[in-house]
Amino acid sequence: MTRRGGRGPDAVADPVLGEVLDFMREIWGLDHAMQRTSKRMERELGITGLQRLVIRVVGRFPSIPAGRLADLLHVHPSTLTGVLRRLERQGALARRLDPRDRRRSLLGLTGRGRALDVVTQGTIESAVQEVLQRARPGRIGAARSVLRDITRALDGRNPS
Repeated sequence: MTRRGGRGPDAVADPVLGEVLDFMREIWGLDHAMQRTSKRMERELGITGLQRLVIRVVGRFPSIPAGRLADLLHVHPSTLTGVLRRLERQGALARRLDPRDRRRSLLGLTGRGRALDVVTQGTIESAVQEVLQRARPGRIGAARSVLRDITRALDGRNPS
């Protein structure tokens, strides 16, 4: 069984793989598109998709602890450490020790970081925003719920 798909007039129909494999194929397609866009963003804007997401979140939550940011972004703390170091080297992010717990770093944007903390065309965020503006709210909530449940299942947590 097949369905129409592909690109251009010579495209061959996509095979129907079943609900699970078809859904996984869409997730892999999304991941690939995000990685490709992130690389282009780095070339054109000087920051990757994840670096930009860090800037946007820190801009909304100044003085956020690094551990809390890692949790929010669903990234391993060691992955975030590398991202934070690159943003610090670029002069977009500053860390300071938490005066109440000197083992924790609190994050904030520099002037350069604040300049990057704006809606920008050609980013992953702008593509997501465009699609969400066209989508019905119920579809957005349903998609978010399914993605959250898959993430929890992969992390070994029970989906709620």
